[in-house]
Amino acid sequence: MSNPFDDDEARFHVLVNDEGQYSLWPAALAEPAGWSAVLRDERRAECLAHVEAVWQDMRPRSLVAATGQQDGPGAAE
Repeated sequence: MSNPFDDDEARFHVLVNDEGQYSLWPAALAEPAGWSAVLRDERRAECLAHVEAVWQDMRPRSLVAATGQQDGPGAAE
C-alpha cells in the first residue's frame, strides 16, 4: 500500500493550526482535529507552492509572542 502523503497525483488540502503551522493533507483523509483547511482539493505541487509562499516564519505563534520577535531568527536589530 502506498503512502497517501507521497502521491504527487493525489489531491491535497493545505491545513493550518492555531499556532500558524501548515501541513499538506491528503483530500481523501479526514482532517485532524485542531486543523483548518486554507486551500482545498489541489495538486500536491500547488499546495507546496502555497505553503512556501505564506509560511515564512516556521516558529509557533506562541513562541513568537513569548520572545517578542516578529521577524524570524537572525533578524537584524
